[in-house]
Formats: sequence, structure tokens, C-alpha cells
Amino acid sequence: MMNSTYIADEAKIHLLKIKNLIRDRGIIFVIRLLLGVLFGYYYYRIFKSSRTFTFQKKSYNYFYHLYNVTWMSERAVEVPIIWNIVQKYQEKKVLEVGNVLLHYYSVNHDILDKYEKSNGVINQDVVNFRSTKKYDLIVSISTLEHIGWDENIRNNAHEPKKILFATENLIRCLTPEGKLVFTSPIGQNPNMDKILRKKKIKCTRLYYLKRISADNKWIETDWEDIKDSQYDKPFISANGLVIGTISNNHKNSE
Repeated sequence: MMNSTYIADEAKIHLLKIKNLIRDRGIIFVIRLLLGVLFGYYYYRIFKSSRTFTFQKKSYNYFYHLYNVTWMSERAVEVPIIWNIVQKYQEKKVLEVGNVLLHYYSVNHDILDKYEKSNGVINQDVVNFRSTKKYDLIVSISTLEHIGWDENIRNNAHEPKKILFATENLIRCLTPEGKLVFTSPIGQNPNMDKILRKKKIKCTRLYYLKRISADNKWIETDWEDIKDSQYDKPFISANGLVIGTISNNHKNSE
């Protein structure tokens, strides 16, 4: 699914972003920015490549990639965790909500993303999504918190209940044995934080990760330790991360 057309489209998007940055901030700023990104990437790939974190007693390598400078954010932990789950469902029907994994891997599952235009990506609102198939696994990487929030920020038309409607619709898309797995940063969307705090999404299991250093180390913890986490403070991007699972069959909750 990561074909030449997709790569060409991605290149055009990034070139346009660079062109706009040069226009708005000047070429010297852009050169410094690009050099900083490249330095960070190769520094982590060379000197931090063996570094690991632990989630549910399993050791994972931190995920470092140029796209979205993952060494600086929660992507470093949520991508390897979700990718590990997806790989266990290779012969099953899988849906990803929010186009994330395709930027990093060759995937063969369905992708639902309202805004990202790309070959094979279904451009529909998750609340209105209707599928002729049922899915064994649905995953969503830091996407639910954007629903009904920053998608309407220009007209200040926040829809705090839309996250719940979206989740309910995704559950309807699961097989009787199916499972939904999502990640969400704490502190980015107060509506999502409130939903998690009040347990309005009826998760089978919830897991919690906390960022503990400027160089993006994470540890598994509990809700009390991250419930008041702020976004971009004290460290850039998320400082607390929730991973939730919803299983139609509770025996399939791992």
C-alpha cells in the first residue's frame, strides 16, 4: 500500500510546506530548522538506537523516524505498541482510524481518515462511516482527541460528544470477537480528558504511560500519576498517554 504514488504525494506535500516556510520565515530559518531536524534524527538513530521501554512486561525499542520527528513525541512509544498489535492480525480484517502507520510501514489494512488525501485512504467522517464488513481489530493512534475539537477550531464549533459518537460507531464496526485499541495524549483536548476521567468510554482495559525526561524516556504508570499532565509542559508534546482497549469478547482483552 505504500506505493510510488503515495511517496510522490508525500514528497509534494513536504515540498509545499518547505516553500511556505521559506516565504513566511526566510530561507535561513528553514535551513537551520532542517539541519536541526536531521541532527536530532541521526543523533537518536546512532546514539539511542538500543534504548528500550517496557509496556505490559514487554520490551520495545523506541521508534525514531523523520516523519513527525518521532524522537520528540509520544509517537516514539505509541507507534511500536500499536504496530505490534496490528502484526498479530495480519490474516484478519483491520481498520486504522487516522492515517499514521502508512507513513512508517507498508500496510495492507483499511485506513479511515477524514482529511488526508492518499491512495487507498477512506475520506469519511468517523461518525458517519458505514462499512459492509466487520473488523477483527480497529486501531487509532492519537486521533480520537481531535474529533469534534480542532477540526472545528476555526469557527469555534467544538462538539464534545462527537468523540463518544465516534467510539460507539467504531464498536458497531467490530466483529463479535473484535477489539478496538486507541491511544490518546492527556492535556491536549480537555473534552477528551474529561471523557477519560469520568470513564464515559467503557474500556475493557486502560493503560498509562508517562514521559519522564527531556530526551523522551517513558515509563508505564497509573491514572493518578498522569491525570493532570499538560501538553508541551514540562516537555514538548505529550507528557501523559492513555492506551485503551474495548473488546466485544472480554476474553480477547489482552
